[in-house]
Amino acid sequence: MGENRTVQIARIIEKRQPLAMKVEEVENNLQALSSALDGLDQHRSQLLSQADDVETRGRLQEINLTTFQSEINTELAALSKLKTRFSRETLNIGVIGRAGQGKSRLLQSLSGLSTDEIPSGDRSHCTGVRSTIHHNPGVETYGEVWFHSERSFLNEVISPYYEKLSLGSRPFTLDEFARNPLPELPKQFAGQAEPGAMYEHLRKYHTNFDKYRHLLKEASPQRISKQQIREYVAQDTPDGQRIYFNYLAVQEAKIVCGFPNTDVGQIALIDMPGLGDTGLGDAERLMSILGQDVDIVLFVRMPRPPRDFWADVDVKLYDTARSSLVDLPIHLWSFMVLNQTNLSSSIGDNSIYCEELINTHKLSHINVVKFITASCADKEEANQKILNQVLEYLMQNITDLDRQYASACQDRLNRLHTTIALELEKSKKALGHGMQRDSWFPVFIKLFNKLWSDLTVGLEGLLRDLRWQRDAQDTDFKDQVNAALQACREDTGIPSLDEIEIRRDSEGSYNIAYNKYLHEIRAYLSQHFLSFRQWLKKIIREYQISSC
Repeated sequence: MGENRTVQIARIIEKRQPLAMKVEEVENNLQALSSALDGLDQHRSQLLSQADDVETRGRLQEINLTTFQSEINTELAALSKLKTRFSRETLNIGVIGRAGQGKSRLLQSLSGLSTDEIPSGDRSHCTGVRSTIHHNPGVETYGEVWFHSERSFLNEVISPYYEKLSLGSRPFTLDEFARNPLPELPKQFAGQAEPGAMYEHLRKYHTNFDKYRHLLKEASPQRISKQQIREYVAQDTPDGQRIYFNYLAVQEAKIVCGFPNTDVGQIALIDMPGLGDTGLGDAERLMSILGQDVDIVLFVRMPRPPRDFWADVDVKLYDTARSSLVDLPIHLWSFMVLNQTNLSSSIGDNSIYCEELINTHKLSHINVVKFITASCADKEEANQKILNQVLEYLMQNITDLDRQYASACQDRLNRLHTTIALELEKSKKALGHGMQRDSWFPVFIKLFNKLWSDLTVGLEGLLRDLRWQRDAQDTDFKDQVNAALQACREDTGIPSLDEIEIRRDSEGSYNIAYNKYLHEIRAYLSQHFLSFRQWLKKIIREYQISSC
């Protein structure tokens, strides 16, 4: 069964890859359409300034092509999410929960990591960075971190506080942010809890700036050892001392390790911190992550005595997640994990409260695939009751979910195609009824008719590209891949035994020599794929030229 599941997950991911290229083709067509409409609207404006026929001017003024640009941009953003989803090399499970609900305990149980890598605590938020945990049984645990640049730090982290809290001109350099004191919180926010908490969050960035500033100039990603991971993703030490500030400079982190459940295949867990915290932009970041990086989301909730119920914060969190992907109803790709505790825990046996939340979820309109009651701290329960059920659901339903997601995008593009075609027909009739008094006007009509024909043909081509011809095999693509793989087999770059012994002696251990050779061989083998990458770019350029 284990091998079958691993193979099945790999097959799902493999089938997604060609769809990503199809989506990219649609993106290119849509961008070309946007450019053509922009050019057409410029011609319309020129005609309005030159035409002296009242009827023609009136018809031209009725044509509105600019409104389509915003719709096209919206569809391009949706297609970008779809392409990212189909391009991934893993099936991703997102884990969401407020502080103290058991989210980190669940991630530890599923990944086999400890509090040294995935911080957990009962007092407040201790995780500071979004982390993606990849299953790879063939390597020792390590991490990679991506740091903010000076621009992304100022624009994406600091500036939103200045705008939201009306603090005046935002800093444009790191020196300006460090040197100048923070503006006072405006009196209009006096006594208000949320703005005050946001201001304190900004103060944390400012007060501790010298402790993490050097990281904003570091190259990304930076590989770190297992022992260093907590220093970059956590706000505190295992005993609760808040002495870590590196996380303030980190955009995201990746942890690679071997999961206890070895037959999970190509999956990744995404830990999304900060929910319920006062960090500005948490909801926006959550929506962005869920919309393009997550296949299934697990809400984690720990019912507590003496009585528990679905609170406003639970409903708000559910609604935020639901709005992240409007093309796919969240009740088809979410589970609610009720973290069950026993008599020996600090809150005692909460089974009755778990049942109460299950019985009352409809009153709060919280609908998911399934409610799972299990102990997040128990590795066996977490893997058997939670992970196994989630993976089985994914394998049985992910293809249909992908198809439904893609179909929703296609339906909107179909409607956009119809609307644009009607407006173009209006344009054609408007010009066709004009009084041809000047010699340039018949020439313009001829050119416009050609442009109109090209646009409609392009739109029909766009529709054909959207029909997901999944079963069509590109033999050239297959040959290129096989050629690259054959080159890897024939020219592996693997050192001889003598070279290994020499490297071992120079490095001091086989383990160090192995890790360095592993990196060098990976880089060496990647060279065989350079021609393959150039071939892909050539194919895309040829397609773009043929589409013009």
